[in-house]
Amino acid sequence: MTIMERIELRGCLEDELIEICQKIGLKRFRAIQLFQWVQQKAVRSWDDIKNISKSDLETLSNHLHFSVLNKVREQRSKDGTRKYLFRLEDGETIECVLMDYARLKARDRHTICVSTQVGCPVGCAFCATGLEGFRRNLSAAEIVSQVLDISQDIRQEDPDFQVTNIVFMGMGEPMLNYDQVLKSIRVLNQAQGLNIGMRRMTISTSGVVPKIIQLAKDNSQVGLAVSLHAADDSTRDKLIPMNRRYPLSELMEACREYSRITHRRITFEVALTADNSKPAEAEALARLLKGQLGHVNLIPVNPVVGTGMERPSQEKIVKFAQVLEDAGISVSSREERGTDIDAACGQLRRQWEGKLV
Repeated sequence: MTIMERIELRGCLEDELIEICQKIGLKRFRAIQLFQWVQQKAVRSWDDIKNISKSDLETLSNHLHFSVLNKVREQRSKDGTRKYLFRLEDGETIECVLMDYARLKARDRHTICVSTQVGCPVGCAFCATGLEGFRRNLSAAEIVSQVLDISQDIRQEDPDFQVTNIVFMGMGEPMLNYDQVLKSIRVLNQAQGLNIGMRRMTISTSGVVPKIIQLAKDNSQVGLAVSLHAADDSTRDKLIPMNRRYPLSELMEACREYSRITHRRITFEVALTADNSKPAEAEALARLLKGQLGHVNLIPVNPVVGTGMERPSQEKIVKFAQVLEDAGISVSSREERGTDIDAACGQLRRQWEGKLV
């Protein structure tokens, strides 16, 4: 059996490992031990597994491929944000970001923003990832590995470190890699693994309408964020090409159906630039979202070479938010993280590949 024919270990659910062990003549408890080592303890090689015999590990390695990510580069922000560039086995690179938020009354929140594709086929106007086009989807194992390898990296400094939240907002459109994203969520949620609650994971989409409805039916516990960014089709067509396939009327109908099925509010992400942060745009957005169960998250754009977009002033952001609040729309402005290390998606990868100077 070749490496390509072996099953990716980090993408396996506990029940799948149990089934594999039964087929190759190993006891059920071996599968549970293996899952805990791989997922809960985030080990990076067969040699790191200590309570399984060498003969059993050799048998397992003949059927399971233990792939890890190669850390190419890490950047640390003054606010504690860490951005990673990882190389995959085929030489492609992806980014992910760790954001730490200190809490006074609750436990600290450690959020990892993961990638789901190498590059992105959507091509949003303000995103560095889309400037490089689309290469391929990530496997569930490659998605999970981002969380595991960051966890292992941080545990060298803090042995008690635990990820609390996952956002699928990195490189790629998660809904265009739907099955692998849903599989990775199930793995990350397993009680004998990282045990991250479904409600602490959020998928962000540019508006793949059929998958929004499917997510509501498949997993109503996972959060949904929609990259809205404009309240009219002509503007959104320019910002998010996906809108030409699924225009706002269809997208908003899908959002209403999602909330009807799940009874959960949607986060609507709105990237603010110096050009689109006028009160008139806020008024149009308020009209579009009237009656929708949701919350608007205003995101001042990170400067990205090649997009020509500039950040709005703080005064503009405040006025934009006030218009929404006055219309009864729940709104907040995203806390800036990692601006000093170019934390916007795709920037570190473009620098590494020599696209930026």
